[in-house]
Amino acid sequence: MRVRCVGAVVRDEGGRLLLIRRGHPPGEGLWSLPGGRVEPGESDGVAVARELWEETGLRTEVGELIAVVARPGPGDVVYDIHEYTATPVGGTLRPGDDAADVRWADAAELHALPITPGLLEALTDWGILPHDGGGLGRPDGMT
Repeated sequence: MRVRCVGAVVRDEGGRLLLIRRGHPPGEGLWSLPGGRVEPGESDGVAVARELWEETGLRTEVGELIAVVARPGPGDVVYDIHEYTATPVGGTLRPGDDAADVRWADAAELHALPITPGLLEALTDWGILPHDGGGLGRPDGMT
């Protein structure tokens, strides 16, 4: 069974990446990008904005689709995650919903945190992290 999900790459004015620490399986306790399931009748954009508000307390403007990734779930579930850019436009950073914690992280912090499998590779493939393992890429996602 395939489940449509969304995720978001959100950066602050300094280029740091918004991360949530997952409060529930899969990946409980690990840091990842915010996101979740698309509810029936929701567009991806509405789902991204809702998930960001619920998990991080931030209001955002949803941007472009970056990538679609498939991640295995329990049993025969496959999560099809549509990753979008998003820009904060308001709210107060705080963990909520199924996020145990939330934070901004620069490249060094990102490499030091326990993160979900495949996240560093995906961020590198998408041009968010440079291939040389240095700092975060340009805030607009372009390399």
